[in-house]
Amino acid sequence: FEKLKEFDAYYKPIDDYHERTFIGGTVSILSWLTIILLASLRIYEHWTVQETTETILVDSSRNPKLYIKLAIILPHISCDYLSFDAMDSSGEQHLHIDHDIYKTRLDLNGNRIEEPKKEEMVSKTVTTESVVNAESTTPKCGSCYGAEDSNHQEKLNITCCNTCEDVQEAYRKRKWHMQENKVEQCKHSPNVIQMEKAFKEGCEVEGFMKVNRVAGSFHIAPGQSFSINHVHVHDVQPFNSNQFNTTHHIKHLSFGQAQITFLDVSPLDGTVAVAHEGAKMFTYYIKIVPTMYVTEDGHTVHTNQFSVTKHEKVMTGPNRESGMPGIFF
Repeated sequence: FEKLKEFDAYYKPIDDYHERTFIGGTVSILSWLTIILLASLRIYEHWTVQETTETILVDSSRNPKLYIKLAIILPHISCDYLSFDAMDSSGEQHLHIDHDIYKTRLDLNGNRIEEPKKEEMVSKTVTTESVVNAESTTPKCGSCYGAEDSNHQEKLNITCCNTCEDVQEAYRKRKWHMQENKVEQCKHSPNVIQMEKAFKEGCEVEGFMKVNRVAGSFHIAPGQSFSINHVHVHDVQPFNSNQFNTTHHIKHLSFGQAQITFLDVSPLDGTVAVAHEGAKMFTYYIKIVPTMYVTEDGHTVHTNQFSVTKHEKVMTGPNRESGMPGIFF
């Protein structure tokens, strides 16, 4: 023990002399051992890190699908008034895609109200052909509230409106604004309940989808989406599109199933976009680069990197621009 005391670097001054102790010597030795160990590990890391080389190749992979994972929160629009759509470069909506997209209702404080519900991505196509009710030989003919054909020269084929959806469809064809609370067919419709909570709740959209590896887009926007004469539109009745606050928080967005450790955070993760004017069109132009990593042991990982450019359009006020409020990728 006497020899160990000589290594005490923290001997205690008592009055006019210093006293070396056994505990002090032990602490000194442990401190030096720790310093040597940490320094050795750092030197080892420095000399063993291999240089990463980059090579540009033509993407010859045959995987026809692109995996997209996302989690986005819109705190000021209820899930009932949000639609999620994916389209290719020609404007045609993707149908029968493999997806697990869920909507979760949130209160205005961001707390969950109920469990997530799966989003049904079904394209509704509106035509100008009349619909015949084959189940009844004497169908009821409800009022269309002025939207029905007034003469034989009109070819809108609007005669009877027996449901709230029929009245909505008639008004869409006329390009009229409809007030559901004044339509008899809509008084007991779930839409009335949805209207009351449209701006009293928020919504989180999360999940994944697999789309064809072609140029295209997907978006989250207010209103019921459908196609009419091959044009994709959103119906936000009875509201005006500039009433929807499209402030959002992108928790995560990535392309590809494989996650590389040093690529785990994508450029848009944690992005918060605030629409101070209320209704805004947020467009994220994304360039995806297929990436393949080959480790020293020959293991190959296929994933994607991407860069993004953000653009905003104001949908309200005297300086409003063309477009529709929403989040477009």
